Order: sequence, then structure tokens, then C-alpha cells
Amino acid sequence: MKKTLITLLFAAALVFAFNQTAEAVGNKDKQNTLTVGASPVPHAELLALVKDELAEQGITLKVIEFTDYVQPNTALIAGDLDANFFQHIPYLESNADWSSKLVSAFGVHIEPFGLYSRRHRGGIASLPNGATIAIPNDPTNGGRALLLLQANGLITLREGSGLSATPRDVTGNPKNFRFQELEAAQLPRSLQDVDAAAINGNYALEASLNPLSDALIIEGAQSPYVNIVVVRRGSEQDARIIALKNALLSDRVKEYINRTYNGAVAPIF
Repeated sequence: MKKTLITLLFAAALVFAFNQTAEAVGNKDKQNTLTVGASPVPHAELLALVKDELAEQGITLKVIEFTDYVQPNTALIAGDLDANFFQHIPYLESNADWSSKLVSAFGVHIEPFGLYSRRHRGGIASLPNGATIAIPNDPTNGGRALLLLQANGLITLREGSGLSATPRDVTGNPKNFRFQELEAAQLPRSLQDVDAAAINGNYALEASLNPLSDALIIEGAQSPYVNIVVVRRGSEQDARIIALKNALLSDRVKEYINRTYNGAVAPIF
């Protein structure tokens, strides 16, 4: 009986030790893995560029691609991601829940926002009276589209409407444009149904649209909409995030951006 008890205790001790070792290995693997949610172009492409560099430092970079602008922040808050790379500060700050829990770790690039048309190729003067213009339906990018139109003399916005402007803030509309608000990812596909669409740079690139050559009008390089890597508050100094920052803000990445995107994506470093 005593021998059986000793055997059982020994077996239990082995199981406990095995579980402790497995848990320690699991925690170490988790600490050495950096999971980042990103839009496919150019964000995921830039992350793929630095994957090997991070691996040399013992960090496994796992990239999860998203094609919408809501899930990456939801997943980051839930702890399913360690960071995301797809948005700018005005978009992050457009949702109080996001901005209270998430913060920018660093900025990387600007994707100039442009107005595109498949029906009217002769510049903004070719847009007809009563034209339907599609814009993003999220508050900050919708406002960004309207500000672009105002900057080019197409509409006038209510004073003070700023980055959060909506079609209701349009006070001057000499060509009687009609605005159709759509999810940002759907805008390239809408070009066959509308006169023009204001499209985010990453979605334009995914649709093989070059902002420099295809857009009727485009934002200037002074755009405040810098694309940022976002983390949960308190994680800004995580060693994995610092390593990612050093890798992305490198001459190698800058040269790749300039060579690959021909000005459609502009590094800020």
C-alpha cells in the first residue's frame, strides 16, 4: 500500500513538472511571437519585409490580414493581436472606446487620398452637374474625402466642421453633387456605378489604381493622416514593439517604399 502511494505521488509530481515545463515553454513562445493585424497593401507587405530581421532577434512576426477598418481594433482590445497597422490617428480617435484603450506606438507612412473616376477622365472639370460621388462611410475618412473636395474648390463645408465633416455639413455645392456613403473597402468596386469615388490609398493600391497617375485629385504630402502602428496602452515600450519600430523605420524599408509605390505611399522618416 505504501509503495503504491509513493508511486502515485511520484507520478503526480512528474505530471506537475511536465505541465509546469509546458506552460513555461508556452509562455516563452508567446513572449517571442508578435501578432500584428494589418491591411494587405501596403501594411502587410511592409511587415513581410522585416519578418526575417525580427526572426534574427528571436521574434516570430505573425501577420493577420484584415480587409475592414473595425475588426483590427476590436481584436487588439480583446488581446487577439499585439498590435495593428492600418489606420491613422484621426480614425483611432473617432471611437472613444478605441482611443481610451489603444495608443499609437509610432508612425510609418502616408497614403495620399484621391478621387477616382472610370467615367470621367478629363480631370475634375469633367465631373458633370449632379454627379454621384462615393465617399467612405466612417466619420474620419468621410470627412477626409469632403475636405479633399473642398481643397479643390468643388464644395464648401460649414465652418468648424473639420475632420468630422459629413455631407450634412456641405453648405456650397455648385455642381449639385450627390454623395453616396459606402464602406471604404467597397469604394474601388463602386467606380462602375458612380461618377467618382474618394478612395483610401491602400484600397486604391489593392485595386491596381495608382494615386499619382489615376486620381483626378490627390492629397498633398502635408496630409496629417500618417499611418501608425497601434498597441494597447502600456505596451508602447514592449521590447517586441521597439524591435518592430527599429525594423520598419529603416533605410531599407524607406528605399523599398520609394522604389515600389512610386509616390503612392510616402515614408515619414
